[in-house]
Amino acid sequence: MSVVVRRLVAFIAALVLAVEAVGIVIINVVMGTVVKNQDMSLAGTDPDVMSKGTWVLGGVSGLFLLLCAVILVVAGARDRAPGRVARVVLICCAVVHGVLGALTVGLVGWTAFAWMMVVLGLIVLALVAYGPEPEPEPEPKAEPEQPAAPAPA
Repeated sequence: MSVVVRRLVAFIAALVLAVEAVGIVIINVVMGTVVKNQDMSLAGTDPDVMSKGTWVLGGVSGLFLLLCAVILVVAGARDRAPGRVARVVLICCAVVHGVLGALTVGLVGWTAFAWMMVVLGLIVLALVAYGPEPEPEPEPKAEPEQPAAPAPA
């Protein structure tokens, strides 16, 4: 894959993850506010705890997605593969997008599923694009010729 395509994929994936981070934070803040204002309880759970938990989940999810975006921006800027820990973080992000994509089909709809699969595809494409370069096959070494034996007398 060419350098231009690798960098473009990394930057687009980073941009999409940053937009998704903002969206996740906004959704969780709205959900937490609704729970707090409605004073709803789930099996006796304190509504304040539920709303604060939703806000914390939104913040942590947003920070995780921003971390993934930063990793992809750094990889694209340096045009080098992310390190081992960064690759694990990106793989975890891809797995989460795959699982959430499967859940969104029934809960939210096909549009949300398509969005999750596009993000998953961008993350996987960035990981594959910056994967290890295949090493060229070594040419077989020719054995040095043995000097000719002297003729028998």
